[in-house]
Amino acid sequence: MWRVKSLDAILASAEKKSLTRTLGPVQLTLLGVGAIIGTGIFVLTSEAAQKAGPGMMWSFVIAAAVCAVAALCYSEIASMVPVSGSAYTYTYAVMGELLAWMVGWALILEYAVAASAVSVGWSGYFIGLLQSWGISLPQAIAVGPYAGGVMNLPALLIALLITGLLMIGTSESARVNAVLVAIKVTALTVFIVLTVPVLKGANFTPFTPNGWFGDGHGAGLGVVGAAASIFFAYVGFDAVSTAAEETKNPQRNVPIGLIASLGICTIFYLLVAAGAIGAIGAQPLLGPNGEVLHAGSSALAAQCATFSSMQEPLVCSREALAHVLRVVGHERIGDLIGIAAFLALPSVILIMLFGQTRIFFVMARDGLLPGFLATIHPKWKTPHIVTMITGAAVAVFAAFLPVGQLADISNSGTLFAFFMVAIAVMILRVTQPNRHRPFKTPLVWIIAPLAVLGTLGLFFNLPTESKLVLPIWGAVGLVVYFAYGYRKSHVGRGLVEVHETDSDAPPPPVPPIK
Repeated sequence: MWRVKSLDAILASAEKKSLTRTLGPVQLTLLGVGAIIGTGIFVLTSEAAQKAGPGMMWSFVIAAAVCAVAALCYSEIASMVPVSGSAYTYTYAVMGELLAWMVGWALILEYAVAASAVSVGWSGYFIGLLQSWGISLPQAIAVGPYAGGVMNLPALLIALLITGLLMIGTSESARVNAVLVAIKVTALTVFIVLTVPVLKGANFTPFTPNGWFGDGHGAGLGVVGAAASIFFAYVGFDAVSTAAEETKNPQRNVPIGLIASLGICTIFYLLVAAGAIGAIGAQPLLGPNGEVLHAGSSALAAQCATFSSMQEPLVCSREALAHVLRVVGHERIGDLIGIAAFLALPSVILIMLFGQTRIFFVMARDGLLPGFLATIHPKWKTPHIVTMITGAAVAVFAAFLPVGQLADISNSGTLFAFFMVAIAVMILRVTQPNRHRPFKTPLVWIIAPLAVLGTLGLFFNLPTESKLVLPIWGAVGLVVYFAYGYRKSHVGRGLVEVHETDSDAPPPPVPPIK
């Protein structure tokens, strides 16, 4: 279970059953922007406000800083191994099959659960838009059991619709994504233009009402606790690396897509957060004894129910940005923002499902999952079976769980994957110093340790229940691995080359793939 699949073997097996290279640098950047700008900024702004108040601006900065150092590590290793699989593939090449399996298993929490969270976020904007037009859906099909309903039907339907689109084809999905990204960027630009001129300095005071670390009892409050949750707003940039096998000139284009998409989104997030806070304020709501009510709790929901729609504070809104514009007098434009989110958030679901299915595809190609999951459709040229199964599971999660809880669960898996990639980069610098690196992480012995410390710091500031999900989910993954993957692994059965980890001789450089 410590067997390592060498980088050369990974490239060779990818060539035997590979995906079509159709994506360029602009498409990759748009894929990254499409994955990043979504529920995190359109919906979770209210969650962050309840945890940190105006200090959530620092939360965005902290989360962006951790993502930036992680992105530099991703860029180096993705340019060296331009195949599908993301952190799973990289871990397989460096630290062995067992840890690779654990990373791939954890990535389910990142991509699949994140896709469910975005589906629920989209549902909130869709329902709010209908209500602004005088149409109300029955509660039974508008929210899940956590809010007194039966199932979130709109969230379930949008997840299934996006699954069908992904099954049709990658290049077709990329073209649709480009249009949706343009809609999202336009919506955020309009929001910034309309809210920045009406900023009120008083709305930023107190700036950190819950301090930097909240109450310190695992509640995930304060600026750092909000950063751990708002980290979800940046999740998705690494989906660019999962598209490496479908990218033209991946050694050059993957790093461009990763870093450019992260930089663009960080600027937008800070301006949007400033606009929302300055326009209507973002102070947390307190309970009867002065305690901070947890985001998503029934107590907070009960207090929010006492406000009328136009008096509702930011922390109560399920459609935060549209609500801000309605409050400051731009009701129709607020509706347009709602329409933009309604149209554009599906692109995030698309990218999350894209990343998840490609990771499953590679794990099946390695024998750790049943081989039929790696079947490519003869006409669509996509892994249609694993896409269909994954999409159905995402739809079920979206129908029954709340967005905040899904986001925190997703973050736990994501932070683990980022942690492993940073470790892998440092190990490769020692064990294979002469391997060709089209992109090298600058100041790697500073950047990679910062990525390790940053991911650990955010993980330990998640709510306690979200931190517990990762080890429990990991234990389930170990059972699956030893019951199936350990025996069926292509590496273990000698179907691909195994690279001995104690060898001092570095493998030959990997030539650029044209």
